[in-house]
Amino acid sequence: MENKSTIKTTRRLTETAVMLALATALSYIQIYTLPMGGSITLFSQVPIIIIGYRYGVKWGCFTGILHGILQMLLQGLGNFAYVKGIFAYLVLIFMDYVFAFMSLGLGGGLFKKTIKNQAVALGCGAFAGSALRLLCHFISGITIWGEYADGWKSVWIYALAYNGSFMGVEAAISVIGVIVLALVFDFNKENLLRKGKLK
Repeated sequence: MENKSTIKTTRRLTETAVMLALATALSYIQIYTLPMGGSITLFSQVPIIIIGYRYGVKWGCFTGILHGILQMLLQGLGNFAYVKGIFAYLVLIFMDYVFAFMSLGLGGGLFKKTIKNQAVALGCGAFAGSALRLLCHFISGITIWGEYADGWKSVWIYALAYNGSFMGVEAAISVIGVIVLALVFDFNKENLLRKGKLK
């Protein structure tokens, strides 16, 4: 008979795999896509944020990193054609994918211990994770994508406007998504369902 530790580990790995698959699938449902990358998706950030909330910052960051690598391999390899040099490649890999999506898992678990209300904690986490992701894309924008800022007075304004245009909406969608889910599910429990819900 499996001990409790093994069961918990199996559950965590299974949930993480399912949420990664869900986040990846949702990332293909794009409401709007910008010309040079960046898109508004249908709740694709939510699964990673929830994993961060359920299993903490470290596991959330790990899950976010895996999601970022998947995003790069499945949808982002074409971006490497637009930049040159090892420095640009590293910035692209880490700031637009690894750290950007890691931020979502970080945000998910950030307020779990400090805010008792699950919906508020998840909402704040979704906002914080999205803000950190925006910061990553902004840094990428001012370091390797500045050549596309023709017509703008400042590359900083360009990077903020470009990335903020889709990340602002993405953040709002994610905040709404996690709050709605928090009203139905108790992410602190193994069975997830709140008493009396979805019978």
